[in-house]
Amino acid sequence: MARLVLIFFIVACLKTAAPAGTSSLGGLGVNYGLLGDNLPTPDKVIDLIKSNKINKVRIFEPKQAVLQALKDSNLELALGTRNEDLQSLATDPSAATKFVQENVVAYSPGVKFSYITLGNEVIPGQYANFVFDAMQNMQNALKAANVNVPVSTVVATSVLGSSYPPSNATFGQDASAVMEKIVSFLQQNQYPLLANVYTCFPYFAEPTNINADYALGNANVAKGVTDGSIHYNTMFDAMIDALYVAMEKVGGKDVKLVVSETGWPSAGVNLATMDNAKAYVNNVIQRVSSGKGTPLRPSIPIEAYIFAMFNENQKPAGTEQNFGLFYPDMKPVYPVSIA
Repeated sequence: MARLVLIFFIVACLKTAAPAGTSSLGGLGVNYGLLGDNLPTPDKVIDLIKSNKINKVRIFEPKQAVLQALKDSNLELALGTRNEDLQSLATDPSAATKFVQENVVAYSPGVKFSYITLGNEVIPGQYANFVFDAMQNMQNALKAANVNVPVSTVVATSVLGSSYPPSNATFGQDASAVMEKIVSFLQQNQYPLLANVYTCFPYFAEPTNINADYALGNANVAKGVTDGSIHYNTMFDAMIDALYVAMEKVGGKDVKLVVSETGWPSAGVNLATMDNAKAYVNNVIQRVSSGKGTPLRPSIPIEAYIFAMFNENQKPAGTEQNFGLFYPDMKPVYPVSIA
């Protein structure tokens, strides 16, 4: 989850067979984490996801019980790799082959893989320089197995050095070299970039400088931000477009963005309340369900994965344990309305 909050936002933002690749941009998903000792079994979780009309799910690393439960569920799966495996995946092509055979081919075509993501929020950082090579090796392994699934990585908004207004967005100096290679790869293959987009953290840091409705996505009442001829009613849209701008400036004008995480904690700090979490998540659901894109990409429907499925008691105390839509007993933390 995005830990680094951009100062610019804080201050100014008031398959063995080809069918395994079934990515369809647009739609609502959920992050399914497993850092809890009291969580339901995967089969019950998958049934719960489906019963709530969610058609996409993201997991952070392969878990065989989860992959088995996803078989014939018709849910689209964004499958991640462990950050600590990036070095071997980058330097040893056989590691990528092993990953594909054990976690993709073995579950195809019953599991509908939408993306394979190499690394979660590792740019910038100690694993950053492994991401590009790992992505290439994974793509080669998938092609060798005749599996057509987009390969990408997951970034935080901390890859941006400048982000306000969105038209001024650029990748930061500590991320730009890696991101330029990755964006070029995505542009060439027509794969999306996945990004974790959190409006709550800038708001928590500077609640007097950021309008609450703007952060919560209350578009009809928010005091928004004007960027040239474009007006942003929500920080969610502005953050997405900032990433689009940064990608376009390094040659990624056709790269689409998938919001791999977004959410609002219901407890943990003063502004992490049940009412705020309910408002934000329902606003995101409504935003995604509208089928409309952002001001800069109006024709591209937003695809977003809510963080997270459950409150997980083995995560760090505070907000981290309180992002769930559901308690471990599968009762809702607050009501959500999915069209």
